[in-house]
Amino acid sequence: MTLEEALGEMPIVAIIRGVKPDEVEGVADALYSAGLRVIEVPMNSPEPLASIKRLTGFARPIVHGAGTVLSLEVVDQVAQAGGRVIVSPNTDVAVIRHTVARGLYPMPGFGSVTEAFAAYHAGARYLKLYPASTYGPGHVKALLDVLPKDAVVQPVGGVRPDSMNDWWAAGARGFGMGGDLYKPGFTPDEVYRRAVAAVAAVQPLRPGRSAAAV
Repeated sequence: MTLEEALGEMPIVAIIRGVKPDEVEGVADALYSAGLRVIEVPMNSPEPLASIKRLTGFARPIVHGAGTVLSLEVVDQVAQAGGRVIVSPNTDVAVIRHTVARGLYPMPGFGSVTEAFAAYHAGARYLKLYPASTYGPGHVKALLDVLPKDAVVQPVGGVRPDSMNDWWAAGARGFGMGGDLYKPGFTPDEVYRRAVAAVAAVQPLRPGRSAAAV
């Protein structure tokens, strides 16, 4: 499954910050069962590379990788563990180019139009507006007036199911969700319940699309 295919099924990146290797598969199964297909394990989680490696052997088709990636060395470590998505909180052209060179998917964070264009020209097509709550939907609408048509803006940070409609109306075509889906201590049942609520909020925004079969 490619990242485009995974986000086509459900345009939500699940950010499971703080997950432990011995629970990551249970959390991933809950997310998959709810309809999500893209999972990010932030590098400031306990033993993140071990969790990413476990997801590499996960039985269901997902696209996974690391978040909070700040260096070329970590890109290489994630690639070795089997991760395919490299998510960063910032726009680092060197990290983006190295990610592309390794055949992985970059998802850099950006705030300004200058950062968005720098990320795009370095090879990123999925651009993470972070922290989204600082900017608001109007910022996305203005950005999309000038960004290339194949650039996908995904707000992350403060996005909740009840605000997704406003972001989508502004032109966002994906979301990153963290604490509303998973926090350390959440059971798989709790993760599933929260993920179902997020999926239910996205579905009406995409006429003609139904939830992925589980």
